Amino acid sequence: MAIFTNQASLTYGNVTRNSNVATGQLLETVSASKSAVSTEYAVGDDITYVISIVNAGTTAQTGVLLTDDLGAYTVGGTTVYPLTYVDGSAKLYVNGVLQTTPTVTAGPPLSFSNVSIPAESNVMIIYEATVNDFAPSLEGSIIVNSATVSGGGIAIPISVSETVSARSVSDLTISKSISPAIVTDNGEVTYTFVIQNTGNAPVDTDANAVVNDLFDPILTNVSVTYNSVPWTEGVNYTYNQATGQFSTVPGQITVPASSYTQDASGEITVTPGVSVLTVTGNISINGQ
Repeated sequence: MAIFTNQASLTYGNVTRNSNVATGQLLETVSASKSAVSTEYAVGDDITYVISIVNAGTTAQTGVLLTDDLGAYTVGGTTVYPLTYVDGSAKLYVNGVLQTTPTVTAGPPLSFSNVSIPAESNVMIIYEATVNDFAPSLEGSIIVNSATVSGGGIAIPISVSETVSARSVSDLTISKSISPAIVTDNGEVTYTFVIQNTGNAPVDTDANAVVNDLFDPILTNVSVTYNSVPWTEGVNYTYNQATGQFSTVPGQITVPASSYTQDASGEITVTPGVSVLTVTGNISINGQ
């Protein structure tokens, strides 16, 4: 509901008199809302958005334009778009009945043109957008996606928005190497396990992460470090020299969250959080 005011003036001779200010309200018959099916995101996710437009009036609204900013924000004077429209995903419903899809311009910004809203009807436009590499991913980050409904008989453009938050998630990978790669019988080798976390949440002791490995050939005289700190058998890890089975004690593996940097172009670079486990021992073909 928009408020408008108006004031008149009366001039006679060298005298001007102003009238009182008249105030009125313009009651729009068209309203809109926007929602996301999922309120959390991670890069690569597809988010389904629903824009609902209600025409409570007795006159149909034709030639309506709906524009969507795809979450646009500014970095260093550059506008970037963290959402990418999924081609072919748009669906238009009138009073729950599927209709012909309106003209779609993927943008950015995204737009739906020549939308018709029958009198006393509800129109829903449902579409998907992919979270791309311009999306802020730190824990607590958000994407504010705004849309505007205008044109036709809509006197004042209607703005609606929806906010989704970065999902708190850990995403671990592990790689293993051996040094030296060529070793003589009963020679010493070191296995190095690099654990990387590309998620925005750290892996703490509550995650009960465990590394298991069955060393074959079996290692003897085993020593273990984690992030260069010596570990104690039975406290931090277990090792069965008869079978070669190695396991870390649940909760001993912790990995920091990744960090993010964003340059002036808006491009986001992810630096994984890293922890390093090393297992050193003597290797023997006979296991002795």
